[in-house]
Amino acid sequence: MAARQRILIVEDDPASRLLATATLEHDGFDVVTASSAEDAIGVIDHDRPDLILMDISLPGMDGLELTRKLKADRATAAIPVVALTAHTMPLHERAALAAGCAAFLAKPVSPAVLSAEVRACLGPPAKQR
Repeated sequence: MAARQRILIVEDDPASRLLATATLEHDGFDVVTASSAEDAIGVIDHDRPDLILMDISLPGMDGLELTRKLKADRATAAIPVVALTAHTMPLHERAALAAGCAAFLAKPVSPAVLSAEVRACLGPPAKQR
């Protein structure tokens, strides 16, 4: 049996974190969460996710800065990062993609769109691990 893919949700808003968690768990993913970039670093070091769903506006280090750090590190550069933000202007999307995000989702996002984008960024499921 193939291992379930693990998603890290980095989101400081509890309601947004809960919605994304419920959506992705319903789709069969293992989900871990962090409410700040600093907490996310600890999770990533301990339990490497297959994909990171990243809020842009976080307390302390923002999501774009964390994404740039992850993409600059060979150990984490290949982990796809999907930006999830209430900042919906085209300049925000360009900044997220320039930082290394694989995709950009604007809040509020429907569960169907969230699921489809996560699956697209993960690619075809692994046969067996």
